[in-house]
Amino acid sequence: MTTFGFLIDNRSCIGCHACTVACKSEHEVPIGVDRTWVKYIEKGSFPNNRRLFTVMRCNHCDDAPCISICPVTSLYRRDDGIVDFNSDRCIGCKACMLACPYDALYIDPESDTAAKCNFCTHRLEAGLEPSCVVVCPTQAIVSGDLDDPQSKISQLIQQHPVQVRKPEKGTRPKLVYIEADEASLVPTRTEADGRSMWSRGEFVTSDGQIAPMTAPSNGGSTGSLESALPITELRSSPQRVYDVRPRPPAWGWAVVAYTWTKSISAGAFLAAVAARFVPSAGKSAALSNTLGIVAILFLLVTVSLLVVDLKKPKRFLYVLLRPQWGSWLVRGAYLLVCYGTILSAWLVANWLNLEAVTDILMWPCAVFALLSAVYTAFLFAQAKGQDFWQNPLLSIHLLAHALLAGGAVWMLVSVFAGGESSDFPRYFTMAMLSFSLVALLAEICTTPPTEDARRALDMIIGRPMGGWFWGAGIAGGHILPLVLLGTGVVPAIFAPLLVLAGMFVIERLWVLAPQRVPLS
Repeated sequence: MTTFGFLIDNRSCIGCHACTVACKSEHEVPIGVDRTWVKYIEKGSFPNNRRLFTVMRCNHCDDAPCISICPVTSLYRRDDGIVDFNSDRCIGCKACMLACPYDALYIDPESDTAAKCNFCTHRLEAGLEPSCVVVCPTQAIVSGDLDDPQSKISQLIQQHPVQVRKPEKGTRPKLVYIEADEASLVPTRTEADGRSMWSRGEFVTSDGQIAPMTAPSNGGSTGSLESALPITELRSSPQRVYDVRPRPPAWGWAVVAYTWTKSISAGAFLAAVAARFVPSAGKSAALSNTLGIVAILFLLVTVSLLVVDLKKPKRFLYVLLRPQWGSWLVRGAYLLVCYGTILSAWLVANWLNLEAVTDILMWPCAVFALLSAVYTAFLFAQAKGQDFWQNPLLSIHLLAHALLAGGAVWMLVSVFAGGESSDFPRYFTMAMLSFSLVALLAEICTTPPTEDARRALDMIIGRPMGGWFWGAGIAGGHILPLVLLGTGVVPAIFAPLLVLAGMFVIERLWVLAPQRVPLS
């Protein structure tokens, strides 16, 4: 049995970037993305400071989260332990980028498919070593068979203590380091503050924002802010002085909107089910039909957003036709298909006044509506690179938002569809507002105890996003609607609109903030 792995000897690495250049040349990697790169860290205060070089790349994990989350088996493990990819199957969903704790994957701007270090498999099959190993002038990069005790990599591991990146993730990486410094291996030990001339065109600020570099006021070189601070202040703590360009969030506005529209779709049908048990509303065909139409329209928007967010949207059917059943992207897609199918049948039966049929279809449709509302929590949990999403209460958060959206839609529909004089939708929405508040506060109080998760939480409830969370999400989207519904001082239409707007703000923060925490 053969299991290939990499070893980086930090005693020898001189930070020459020969490995980066060789990798780019060998695989024709486009400008702006990297399979292999070198990070520079400086420690100490002048003149007693030193520079550390750390080679970053795919860790070819034994328990690779990117393989588990990939919906179409585009990423797979070979018999020799190498994690490889098939660009012909990739749909560009970007889930692998979020699942990888090491920031090793990227979307190739030319093929629009995921790519990463693949151990130069074409060279291995020809009996050659990876290109980065061949060009390293100090032999700081070693590759070989980890199962062969006579191989150079195995002997070095036996002779020296080695470190891996993020062992707490349980991925069992096959990239190990000799004499690696914690400041190099743990990304949050240093700030990508852009204060060095070696930083590239933009940087991630301490509050998690990606900001452009600007020229210093004293006439120094563009992109350098070093002279603005004393050297001793710059180097008194570990500083990241050279790194690759920060990547924007892999999942952006489309995923934010998808979580919101999915909650509205599921909630609208659940409201239709609840209306059946309200005496004054249960027999209102207009109300029931309108809620069903809202549910199916927002479900169609949800599916459209999922397709639009793919880098290869023409391959979207691969999720259904070439499924990798361990991925919650696949499971979620089938849940949405089942929900949409039963919902369509229920809506037709309801339209034709076939009460016996609607009563039969109502319960399985309600089950699939609930599952459709909460499955995203399990999908996010598979994105192991994002610690903030590992909170088990995220499923309760999504359930609360679906029920809250149902109450808001019910109130809006009852205004325009008529046929109801009950106060039940108002009371229901008030109850769901309270439930959602409790769920959100419980979630932020039980965030997983990791530094990355805490950083994401600090961005949400503090700088730079705290104003949106407390102002628009909590006060504007929860407390104010509660007051308006409880006092009835304004027309009923304003409260549900505030509720839906507040939900959108919350989902935006939950999706985007964790992706601002650096992974490498």
